[in-house]
Amino acid sequence: MGKNGFRDKAAAALAAILALALLAACGANDKSTGADEASQGPKRTIQIGYLPITHAAPLYIEEELGKSGFENFELKLVKFGSWPDLMDALNAGKIDGASVLIELAMKAKEQGVDLKAVALGHKDGNVIVTAPDINSVQDLIGKPFAIPHKFSTHNILLYQMLKGAGLKYTDVEAIQLPPAEMPAALAEGRIAGYVVAEPFGAKSVVIDKGKVLYQSEELWPDSVDCALVLRGELIEGDRDAAEELVAKYVEAGRKAELKDGDMKEIVGKYMNVDDKVLELSLQWIKYEDLKLDEASYGILREYMIEMELLERPPTFEEFVDNSLIEKAL
Repeated sequence: MGKNGFRDKAAAALAAILALALLAACGANDKSTGADEASQGPKRTIQIGYLPITHAAPLYIEEELGKSGFENFELKLVKFGSWPDLMDALNAGKIDGASVLIELAMKAKEQGVDLKAVALGHKDGNVIVTAPDINSVQDLIGKPFAIPHKFSTHNILLYQMLKGAGLKYTDVEAIQLPPAEMPAALAEGRIAGYVVAEPFGAKSVVIDKGKVLYQSEELWPDSVDCALVLRGELIEGDRDAAEELVAKYVEAGRKAELKDGDMKEIVGKYMNVDDKVLELSLQWIKYEDLKLDEASYGILREYMIEMELLERPPTFEEFVDNSLIEKAL
């Protein structure tokens, strides 16, 4: 073989080696890109528990907003039939958060469950509903009066009403009933009155089986009731998703406060409620300014101690995380 032929073959071999090296490099880059994409994966699904009540309207609207897509998460609302069932799932980590009676979440926090209240569900919107023949608090003495749960703002409102009238809590027979059962119990005379989340108060009023004895703001202005609570692992483990969740929740609250046709249509998808009942219910509820302030929480905490519901309710610093909602405002 001549020198020229040898050189030609050597050059060809070198070119082949370079080509293989270039392909290997490109392949490595492709694999790297694929790994990055795989690491991103699908957006996490945040599961939030709720009961079908008007007080949870911001959640319903947020889920509807999410149908056009959130950047950092997917939202899935999980419906429960009772507060105990919801709290069992929340405490066990089966859901990431909930719109829940704040007292139940405080109790769970006291027991060591890592929960944070990040926003209110609403303001006002609880009513003391009684039978038509009840004209004063004194008329309730010795009669059964329903609350949804011992650990509820509704129970505290009952306590406040009785205390304001110079009566003891034991002057009435406080019983716990599922909210949906209360209007029927009142209509049938099994109870003399009740206080509960909406729309169940409005239902008795609309069908003329009950009347409003007190609005919650007459007993406790800006009372703290339902709250959006999240598990600490969500807030700490996926901060971007938690921030976006609360930001969209605040936006949904503003839309809920409009109480227009779109809002009512959305709420109707999540609740089986008569239009007149929903209309009255919404007149009583406010969805604006959903930040939980320290003064209001302090009043709630004092009542829980006074009523001996909890020996040491969690402090504001231990239980409330306003950093998410403050970023959204």
